[in-house]
Amino acid sequence: MKALFVQHDHVSPTGPVAGRLRERGFEVDEITVVDEASFGSPNVTFDFPDLGDYDLLVPMGAPWGAWDDACIGRWLLPEIEWIGDALARDLPVLGICFGGQLMARALGGTVGRAGKPEIGWTAIHTDDASVVSSGPWFQFHYDRWTLPAGATEIARNSVASQAFVVGRSLAVQFHPELTATTLDGWLAQGGAEQVIADGQDPVALLEHTRAEERAATARSHALVDAFVERIARLQPGQGT
Repeated sequence: MKALFVQHDHVSPTGPVAGRLRERGFEVDEITVVDEASFGSPNVTFDFPDLGDYDLLVPMGAPWGAWDDACIGRWLLPEIEWIGDALARDLPVLGICFGGQLMARALGGTVGRAGKPEIGWTAIHTDDASVVSSGPWFQFHYDRWTLPAGATEIARNSVASQAFVVGRSLAVQFHPELTATTLDGWLAQGGAEQVIADGQDPVALLEHTRAEERAATARSHALVDAFVERIARLQPGQGT
């Protein structure tokens, strides 16, 4: 079976989510929408691949807003349509942060600024801890989705909806793919200033992430397992 990860920028590796899919026998492909040379001018054109080539899509996070058509609309709007097509076909999608927000838009929901950012390790309230545990999960976002019609919210906190299921697909607002190496890259790409503006110490946040990484990886693997088995209902060797 083949899984496609959509990396929207050059500093967001697929981490333990892709690692767990490989352990489960998936072939994993990765594409990058905005490369390093275009990071400062991200409104690039991009041709998304044929959905028929894949059994699972994983659209990942991004430093831009999933609502910001003016900034990234040349690829954002086509990606929303592409994801909407996948969902209409009941092709499993695991949307991570920005990717989950794209799912919400594709299904007729909205995305906009949250009342406050969420940056750092955060506990959430879950309706089914065997699918999405209470965490803590790493968050780094300023936006939130409105729950689209037909979706079932399965986790939340006081700031934003944290997970929803629709058909064979799952959207999460947090970052199960994050490692300390990933966070180090985000901090170097401007994230440190955002952490400081939020009243936090980026060095302490990175140290916290290193200390949390082993347990966080185990939570991410459990999330992937539950998604593959219970939501997407996929088994390696059996295409959709």
